Amino acid sequence: MITIWGRANSVNVQKVLWCCDELVLPYDRIDAGLHFGRNNEPDYLAMNPTGKIPTLVDDGFVLWESNSILRYLVLQYGEASPLYPPEPKLRASIDRWLDWTLSTLQPAERPVFWTLVRTPAAERDMTKLAKDFDAVTALWRLVDNHLQGRFFLESDKFTLADIVIGAYAKRWFGLEGVERPPLPNLERWYSRIATRSGFKKYIDFPLT
Repeated sequence: MITIWGRANSVNVQKVLWCCDELVLPYDRIDAGLHFGRNNEPDYLAMNPTGKIPTLVDDGFVLWESNSILRYLVLQYGEASPLYPPEPKLRASIDRWLDWTLSTLQPAERPVFWTLVRTPAAERDMTKLAKDFDAVTALWRLVDNHLQGRFFLESDKFTLADIVIGAYAKRWFGLEGVERPPLPNLERWYSRIATRSGFKKYIDFPLT
């Protein structure tokens, strides 16, 4: 039995849960992080010395870093799944989006998310917010341009790239109190992936 440690409103936990849904893979989840705590306790740090979430435990095998967990789940349990196809060029293109999300998109969108979702209105730095919002808008425009003429991000089939970018896209389209520019390719793609059961179960909730 797979156990996933992490709170359900963490974007990095959500994408792992979504992957499990795509693979029809059962699991147990244990709340950890923020107000749930536990991730800084000795037993958790023995599994994951970073103290971050998620952490996966699979029959004694422990793995942390969300994108590594995604790859492992498909390689271990989804041999026939199109989520992470074996062709080197296609797999490399998918990996590029997974790496880009953590190295570039997440650091840019986090200040906007925390300001608008987890910071009281009276404490918000609106000048900084405007600058941060422009920076993350530029990244979503990059994704929009890439999606021109495409059904999914890197294939005619749904892949891990769509899960990872899709989880963060919810944090873009779910923001309140901002005026987003029209990004028609991104919007069409987002409407398409939002119909998947894993998105509905684990992603499509108000941001908290």
